[in-house]
Amino acid sequence: MSIWERLKGELIDIVQWIDDTNDTIVHRFDRRNNEIKYNAKLVVREGQAAVFINEGQLADEFAPGTHTLQTKNLPILSTLKGWKYGFESPFKAEVYFVSTRQFTDLKWGTMNPIIVRDPEFGPVRIRAFGTYTMRVTQPGKFIKEIVGTDGRFTTEEIVNQLRNLIVSEFADIVARSRIPILDMAANQSQLAQFVAERMKIDFEKFGLDIPRLLIENISMPSEVEAALDKRTSMGVIGNLDAYTKMQAADAMRDAAQNSGTAGSMMGFGVGAGMAGMMGSVVGGSIGQAGGGGGGPGTPPPVPGGGVGGAPFFLAVDGRQHGPFEAGLLVNKIRSGELRAETLVWRNGMAQWLPAGQVPELSAVFAQAAAEGPGAPPPIPGA
Repeated sequence: MSIWERLKGELIDIVQWIDDTNDTIVHRFDRRNNEIKYNAKLVVREGQAAVFINEGQLADEFAPGTHTLQTKNLPILSTLKGWKYGFESPFKAEVYFVSTRQFTDLKWGTMNPIIVRDPEFGPVRIRAFGTYTMRVTQPGKFIKEIVGTDGRFTTEEIVNQLRNLIVSEFADIVARSRIPILDMAANQSQLAQFVAERMKIDFEKFGLDIPRLLIENISMPSEVEAALDKRTSMGVIGNLDAYTKMQAADAMRDAAQNSGTAGSMMGFGVGAGMAGMMGSVVGGSIGQAGGGGGGPGTPPPVPGGGVGGAPFFLAVDGRQHGPFEAGLLVNKIRSGELRAETLVWRNGMAQWLPAGQVPELSAVFAQAAAEGPGAPPPIPGA
């Protein structure tokens, strides 16, 4: 150190700290050999406190304002120094400036999921994160318990410890509250308030306070959220049977828009087949759930069908159509729409066969031939 710097240090009689950072909590005033002149001016700004330490022991604390450093203003230090009859020469002491303002936008969050018992879903893993504010309320205790001899103490050196304390209290409060997962979003403010109140006790041990704590989000694993989305979708659909019938009707409408007789026939058959299959699935499921196979949604047998079994597929113009219920094919045989040479197939058959060679359908062809064409009704106005 140069002679000028030493002389400058001797002449300085103002002890102050101008904070040009946004994360410094404690700053130690630098002075060669920690020498402070008697009658020096101590300037403590708003949002600060000054703490004097003598040979490792806490001495006097000063609130915001301008203070003249004399024996009467340093009662604890005077006692530690043994200044019984006054003192007017420079003395040695460490001065720590403590920022008492609020430090905002500090983050907290669960590094690992917290397992809670939900009354509706059972054991569920959840995560949470948010922000909080922190400030020093007891500078002397904070230096004694946390800072020690650190000349510059920042928020980065303590936020991890505070985050762990918050997460621990949050997990305990959530587990005890037994609030359903689906209702937690409506109770985030109350949960945050409970956590902040519980944290005040832990923070006070370090000379700190937590003026505000916020819970920004409480989430579940992605697979659980996906299952909830499916459940929500089913709730929006409502009546599954009505929804199935509507889907079948839309399919029939789209298929019927195809041009040509074959297209119209195919559209009608496809729509009817889809309706039959979807109705059978929905109705069968409901019937089994209700304890019987004839519950609501199960269609009755086709009147006069007389043919059961698996549905048939038709080969028309080299293309496959169907499946068609056997009862529908019976009506087509009697109306002449289905011919004996039309190739058909269904589950259990080894290959495609003409409809007239299929035992279940050949009898219908024979009966239709014996009955002959139906007699037409009288001509109107004859």
